[in-house]
Order: sequence, then C-alpha cells, then structure tokens
Amino acid sequence: METVKGSNPLEAMRWQTESKKYVENDNGMLTQEDFFALLTQELAHQDPTKPVDNNEMISQMTAFSTTDGVTKLNQKFSEFSAVMSSSQALQASTLVGRSVLVDDNTFGLAEGGGAKGKLVTDKPATQVFMYVENAAGQVIQTVPVGSVDKGEFTFTWDGQTSNEQQAPEGVYRFRIYGLVEGEQTEIQAMTYRKVDSVTLAGAGGNILLNLNGGSSMALADVVEVSEG
Repeated sequence: METVKGSNPLEAMRWQTESKKYVENDNGMLTQEDFFALLTQELAHQDPTKPVDNNEMISQMTAFSTTDGVTKLNQKFSEFSAVMSSSQALQASTLVGRSVLVDDNTFGLAEGGGAKGKLVTDKPATQVFMYVENAAGQVIQTVPVGSVDKGEFTFTWDGQTSNEQQAPEGVYRFRIYGLVEGEQTEIQAMTYRKVDSVTLAGAGGNILLNLNGGSSMALADVVEVSEG
C-alpha cells in the first residue's frame, strides 16, 4: 500500500528578489523617494543605544525639502524665462516698419525722406544751432534753433540741403551746439530710426532690432517707439 505524502504548503512558496527600478536619464540626482529610502535604512540600522536625534532628523528632512524646493523653483524660472523670450520676440516683430528713439545721433535717410530726433539738455542753452553732416563729415545743412530750456525737444529735418536740394539717400548725423553757462557745448542728440528687421537670437541671446543706416540695437535699449 502506497503512502500518500501530504504536500508541504511551504514548498509552494517562493521568495522573489525585489528588483530596484532605475529611472533613465536621472542625471544622478536623488529624488524624494531616494531620500526617504535612505532615511528608512538609517533608522533601521541605527544603534539602539544611540538612536538618531530628533533634531538631526528634522534638520535632514528640512535640508532636503529646501533643496528640492530650490530645484523646482529653478525649473519654474527656466520656464518663465522661455515664456518671456517668446513674448519679447513677438513684441519685437511688431516694431518692423515703425520708428524707435535711439540714443545715437547717426541715422539713415531714405530717398526723398526726412528725419526726426530729440535735443536733450539738462541745462538751458542759448545760440543753439543744429548741423546735419553726411557720411564724409561735411555739413550739408545748418538750422538755427535759438534758445532752449533744460529738457527734451523734438525736431525734424525735411531732408533738404543748404542749397534747397533733396539730400541723397544715405547715412547722416545730427550735431547740435550751443552756449551752456557761457561755454560752447555739444548738446546730446537722439534720433528716431526705422526698424527694417528683427534678429530673434542676437549676440548673447538678445533680441536685436536692425535699423535703417546699417546698425543694430538691443530691444532693451529702445527709449521710445513712434508710428513713423
């Protein structure tokens, strides 16, 4: 007679080795799960006679929370920076064909056109004259201004030379002189320049406005925007 052996329930049990899942492209950075795993191991292997101090544990958790918060904050700032760059690019594209005020006395003259600028002085001036020079430095027009108080004053040039002829297309410059406290002084002149095109990724990642006359300027350096 055969003896029937009873099955041992333990034989049906199999221990499975837990495999840790690694996240690809984690760049070696510890996550919040890694921190708590390490903290659990620290508590499990601590000396019972010398348990981890509560203040030390709280300090570790606080330090990790702060680091994690700073990392997330940096990510948010990066996202915000990208949004701002896109917004500036959109804003810059709307300036094409318009005029911007530039802290520069050089400008480009279109065929049959004129130019506009601003005289800027922090003190009153008398006997003020505006000179228009061509690219060679020759004075082609002299305009008497008279006396001005301190401040900013808009002026225009119709593009006519001193012999009442239209100046040819090209690069010109405004030079303004007057007596300031009795001394002959060159007064600051700013010009309105037409925006021909926009470079969205210029030097240093800045958005550049390409102006008539062949020069460029950063969008952040625009003083004022004009319709024409």
